[in-house]
Amino acid sequence: MTFCLGVKVEEGLIGIADTRITTGTQRITARKVSIHDYGEHPIFVMASGLRSVRDKTLTYFDEMIEEREEPFDKLYKAVNSIARQIRRVAKEDKKALAEAGLRFNLHVLVGGQLERDQEPKLYMLYPQGTWVEVCQDSPYHIIGESGYGKSLLDSVLRYDMRIDLALKGGCLAFEATRNSATDVSYPVDVVIYRRDSHEIIEHRYEQQETAEMALWWQKNIEESLLRAPSDWMDAVLQKIDKGSNVLKVSRS
Repeated sequence: MTFCLGVKVEEGLIGIADTRITTGTQRITARKVSIHDYGEHPIFVMASGLRSVRDKTLTYFDEMIEEREEPFDKLYKAVNSIARQIRRVAKEDKKALAEAGLRFNLHVLVGGQLERDQEPKLYMLYPQGTWVEVCQDSPYHIIGESGYGKSLLDSVLRYDMRIDLALKGGCLAFEATRNSATDVSYPVDVVIYRRDSHEIIEHRYEQQETAEMALWWQKNIEESLLRAPSDWMDAVLQKIDKGSNVLKVSRS
Protein backbone atom coordinates (compact mmCIF):
# COMPACT_ATOMS: atom_id res chain seq x y z
CA MET A 1 0.00 0.00 0.00
CA THR A 2 1.00 3.66 0.03
CA PHE A 3 0.76 6.81 2.11
CA CYS A 4 0.80 10.01 0.07
CA LEU A 5 -0.44 13.22 1.65
CA GLY A 6 -0.95 16.55 -0.07
CA VAL A 7 -1.58 19.65 2.07
CA LYS A 8 -2.57 23.15 1.01
CA VAL A 9 -2.13 26.03 3.45
CA GLU A 10 -2.05 29.77 2.88
CA GLU A 11 1.77 29.79 2.74
CA GLY A 12 2.03 27.02 0.17
CA LEU A 13 1.92 23.27 -0.42
CA ILE A 14 3.33 20.17 1.28
CA GLY A 15 3.68 16.68 -0.12
CA ILE A 16 4.60 13.66 2.04
CA ALA A 17 5.11 10.19 0.58
CA ASP A 18 6.38 6.91 2.00
CA THR A 19 8.79 4.81 -0.06
CA ARG A 20 7.85 1.18 0.60
CA ILE A 21 6.91 -0.94 -2.41
CA THR A 22 5.51 -4.41 -1.74
CA THR A 23 5.53 -6.96 -4.58
CA GLY A 24 4.51 -10.41 -3.48
CA THR A 25 6.96 -11.33 -0.74
CA GLN A 26 9.47 -8.65 -1.73
CA ARG A 27 9.77 -5.18 -0.21
CA ILE A 28 11.81 -2.47 -1.87
CA THR A 29 12.34 1.27 -1.42
CA ALA A 30 11.31 3.55 -4.28
CA ARG A 31 10.23 7.17 -4.70
CA LYS A 32 6.52 7.84 -5.02
CA VAL A 33 6.85 11.58 -5.56
CA SER A 34 8.40 13.13 -8.66
CA ILE A 35 9.27 16.69 -9.66
CA HIS A 36 8.48 17.73 -13.20
CA ASP A 37 10.42 20.79 -14.34
CA TYR A 38 8.24 23.11 -16.32
CA GLY A 39 10.54 25.99 -17.03
CA GLU A 40 10.36 28.34 -14.07
CA HIS A 41 7.26 26.60 -12.71
CA PRO A 42 7.93 23.06 -11.44
CA ILE A 43 5.13 20.78 -10.26
CA PHE A 44 5.16 17.70 -8.03
CA VAL A 45 3.26 14.47 -8.60
CA MET A 46 2.54 11.70 -6.08
CA ALA A 47 0.82 8.45 -7.01
CA SER A 48 -0.80 5.49 -5.30
CA GLY A 49 -1.71 2.28 -7.10
CA LEU A 50 -0.08 -0.15 -9.49
CA ARG A 51 3.54 0.86 -10.04
CA SER A 52 3.45 -0.15 -13.71
CA VAL A 53 0.42 2.06 -14.35
CA ARG A 54 2.04 4.96 -12.50
CA ASP A 55 5.34 4.72 -14.38
CA LYS A 56 3.71 4.43 -17.79
CA THR A 57 1.35 7.35 -17.13
CA LEU A 58 4.15 9.68 -16.00
CA THR A 59 6.41 8.61 -18.89
CA TYR A 60 3.66 9.59 -21.33
CA PHE A 61 3.14 12.86 -19.46
CA ASP A 62 6.85 13.78 -19.57
CA GLU A 63 6.93 12.96 -23.29
CA MET A 64 3.92 15.18 -23.88
CA ILE A 65 5.59 18.08 -22.04
CA GLU A 66 8.74 17.70 -24.17
CA GLU A 67 6.77 17.75 -27.41
CA ARG A 68 4.36 20.52 -26.47
CA GLU A 69 5.20 23.88 -28.06
CA GLU A 70 3.13 26.09 -25.74
CA PRO A 71 3.56 25.57 -21.99
CA PHE A 72 0.56 25.22 -19.73
CA ASP A 73 -0.24 28.48 -17.96
CA LYS A 74 -2.55 27.01 -15.30
CA LEU A 75 -2.08 23.84 -13.30
CA TYR A 76 -5.53 22.42 -14.02
CA LYS A 77 -4.54 22.22 -17.71
CA ALA A 78 -1.52 20.07 -16.82
CA VAL A 79 -3.82 17.98 -14.61
CA ASN A 80 -6.16 17.49 -17.57
CA SER A 81 -3.17 16.25 -19.56
CA ILE A 82 -2.25 13.72 -16.85
CA ALA A 83 -5.90 12.62 -16.85
CA ARG A 84 -5.68 11.95 -20.57
CA GLN A 85 -2.57 9.84 -20.03
CA ILE A 86 -4.36 7.84 -17.30
CA ARG A 87 -7.22 7.10 -19.71
CA ARG A 88 -4.72 6.24 -22.44
CA VAL A 89 -2.94 3.71 -20.21
CA ALA A 90 -6.29 2.30 -19.11
CA LYS A 91 -7.26 1.78 -22.74
CA GLU A 92 -3.95 0.03 -23.43
CA ASP A 93 -3.54 -2.08 -20.29
CA LYS A 94 -6.80 -2.40 -18.33
CA LYS A 95 -7.94 -5.58 -20.11
CA ALA A 96 -4.56 -7.30 -19.78
CA LEU A 97 -4.38 -6.40 -16.09
CA ALA A 98 -7.89 -7.77 -15.50
CA GLU A 99 -6.96 -11.04 -17.22
CA ALA A 100 -4.01 -11.31 -14.81
CA GLY A 101 -6.32 -10.74 -11.84
CA LEU A 102 -5.21 -7.14 -11.25
CA ARG A 103 -7.43 -4.08 -10.96
CA PHE A 104 -6.47 -0.94 -12.87
CA ASN A 105 -5.76 1.43 -10.01
CA LEU A 106 -4.08 4.83 -9.91
CA HIS A 107 -4.74 7.85 -7.70
CA VAL A 108 -2.58 10.93 -8.24
CA LEU A 109 -1.90 14.14 -6.31
CA VAL A 110 -0.55 17.08 -8.32
CA GLY A 111 0.65 20.34 -6.78
CA GLY A 112 2.28 23.55 -7.99
CA GLN A 113 1.71 27.07 -9.23
CA LEU A 114 1.97 27.81 -12.94
CA GLU A 115 2.27 31.21 -14.58
CA ARG A 116 -1.38 32.31 -14.42
CA ASP A 117 -2.29 30.59 -11.15
CA GLN A 118 -3.02 33.26 -8.56
CA GLU A 119 -2.13 30.85 -5.74
CA PRO A 120 -0.66 27.37 -5.31
CA LYS A 121 -2.99 24.63 -6.52
CA LEU A 122 -3.41 21.02 -5.43
CA TYR A 123 -5.48 18.40 -7.28
CA MET A 124 -6.38 14.75 -6.74
CA LEU A 125 -7.05 12.50 -9.75
CA TYR A 126 -9.08 9.28 -9.74
CA PRO A 127 -8.39 6.15 -11.84
CA GLN A 128 -11.12 7.27 -14.27
CA GLY A 129 -9.16 10.44 -15.06
CA THR A 130 -11.57 12.74 -13.21
CA TRP A 131 -10.24 15.13 -10.58
CA VAL A 132 -11.10 17.34 -7.62
CA GLU A 133 -9.29 20.40 -6.29
CA VAL A 134 -8.10 20.49 -2.69
CA CYS A 135 -9.55 23.69 -1.22
CA GLN A 136 -9.40 25.85 1.91
CA ASP A 137 -12.37 24.17 3.59
CA SER A 138 -10.72 20.74 3.29
CA PRO A 139 -7.01 21.55 2.97
CA TYR A 140 -5.56 18.07 2.51
CA HIS A 141 -6.03 14.77 0.73
CA ILE A 142 -4.51 11.34 1.37
CA ILE A 143 -4.19 8.61 -1.23
CA GLY A 144 -3.36 5.02 -0.32
CA GLU A 145 -3.75 4.22 3.38
CA SER A 146 -6.04 7.12 4.17
CA GLY A 147 -7.78 6.10 7.40
CA TYR A 148 -5.12 6.03 10.11
CA GLY A 149 -3.93 9.65 9.89
CA LYS A 150 -7.23 11.28 8.96
CA SER A 151 -8.53 11.81 12.51
CA LEU A 152 -5.36 13.62 13.55
CA LEU A 153 -5.36 15.88 10.48
CA ASP A 154 -9.05 16.68 10.85
CA SER A 155 -8.35 17.75 14.43
CA VAL A 156 -5.32 19.98 13.88
CA LEU A 157 -4.96 21.02 10.24
CA ARG A 158 -6.27 24.40 9.09
CA TYR A 159 -5.70 26.43 5.93
CA ASP A 160 -4.36 29.40 7.94
CA MET A 161 -1.82 27.22 9.79
CA ARG A 162 1.90 27.97 9.41
CA ILE A 163 3.53 25.71 6.87
CA ASP A 164 6.02 24.28 9.41
CA LEU A 165 3.18 23.26 11.73
CA ALA A 166 1.34 21.70 8.81
CA LEU A 167 4.48 19.70 7.99
CA LYS A 168 4.71 18.52 11.60
CA GLY A 169 1.06 17.46 11.58
CA GLY A 170 1.52 15.66 8.27
CA CYS A 171 4.53 13.74 9.52
CA LEU A 172 2.62 12.70 12.64
CA ALA A 173 -0.21 11.47 10.40
CA PHE A 174 2.36 9.44 8.48
CA GLU A 175 3.72 8.06 11.75
CA ALA A 176 0.22 7.02 12.83
CA THR A 177 -0.24 5.25 9.51
CA ARG A 178 3.15 3.55 9.69
CA ASN A 179 2.34 2.21 13.15
CA SER A 180 -0.87 0.62 11.89
CA ALA A 181 -0.05 -0.46 8.31
CA THR A 182 2.82 -2.88 7.74
CA ASP A 183 3.19 -1.89 4.09
CA VAL A 184 3.86 1.81 4.81
CA SER A 185 7.34 2.70 6.05
CA TYR A 186 10.40 4.95 6.07
CA PRO A 187 12.24 6.59 4.45
CA VAL A 188 9.64 9.31 3.86
CA ASP A 189 10.00 11.93 1.13
CA VAL A 190 8.85 15.50 1.73
CA VAL A 191 8.35 18.26 -0.85
CA ILE A 192 7.52 21.86 0.05
CA TYR A 193 6.40 24.67 -2.23
CA ARG A 194 6.15 28.19 -0.80
CA ARG A 195 3.65 30.50 -2.42
CA ASP A 196 5.02 32.46 -5.41
CA SER A 197 8.53 30.97 -4.95
CA HIS A 198 8.47 28.84 -8.13
CA GLU A 199 10.79 26.40 -6.36
CA ILE A 200 10.06 22.99 -4.88
CA ILE A 201 12.25 21.89 -1.96
CA GLU A 202 12.84 18.15 -1.50
CA HIS A 203 14.07 16.23 1.53
CA ARG A 204 14.14 12.59 2.62
CA TYR A 205 13.73 11.67 6.30
CA GLU A 206 14.95 8.46 7.87
CA GLN A 207 13.13 7.09 10.90
CA GLN A 208 15.78 8.14 13.42
CA GLU A 209 15.40 11.78 12.36
CA THR A 210 11.75 11.97 13.44
CA ALA A 211 11.95 9.45 16.32
CA GLU A 212 12.18 12.13 19.03
CA MET A 213 9.01 13.84 17.80
CA ALA A 214 7.15 10.51 17.55
CA LEU A 215 8.12 9.50 21.09
CA TRP A 216 7.18 12.93 22.45
CA TRP A 217 3.78 12.72 20.76
CA GLN A 218 3.08 9.24 22.13
CA LYS A 219 4.08 10.26 25.67
CA ASN A 220 1.84 13.32 25.58
CA ILE A 221 -1.12 11.34 24.28
CA GLU A 222 -0.79 8.97 27.25
CA GLU A 223 -0.47 11.86 29.70
CA SER A 224 -3.49 13.59 28.15
CA LEU A 225 -5.50 10.40 28.62
CA LEU A 226 -4.67 10.43 32.33
CA ARG A 227 -5.70 14.10 32.63
CA ALA A 228 -8.91 13.78 30.60
CA PRO A 229 -12.19 14.42 32.52
CA SER A 230 -13.53 11.20 34.01
CA ASP A 231 -16.61 12.16 36.04
CA TRP A 232 -18.82 10.91 33.21
CA MET A 233 -17.57 7.35 33.91
CA ASP A 234 -18.85 7.26 37.52
CA ALA A 235 -22.23 5.81 36.56
CA VAL A 236 -20.79 2.77 34.83
CA LEU A 237 -17.96 2.29 37.34
CA GLN A 238 -20.49 2.27 40.20
CA LYS A 239 -22.35 -0.49 38.41
CA ILE A 240 -19.11 -2.45 38.10
CA ASP A 241 -18.35 -1.98 41.81
CA LYS A 242 -21.91 -2.95 42.76
CA GLY A 243 -21.69 -6.06 40.60
CA SER A 244 -18.39 -7.03 42.20
CA ASN A 245 -19.87 -6.66 45.70
CA VAL A 246 -22.89 -8.79 44.80
CA LEU A 247 -20.59 -11.48 43.45
CA LYS A 248 -18.52 -11.45 46.66
CA VAL A 249 -21.65 -11.83 48.83
CA SER A 250 -22.98 -14.70 46.74
CA ARG A 251 -19.70 -16.59 47.11
CA SER A 252 -19.39 -16.08 50.88
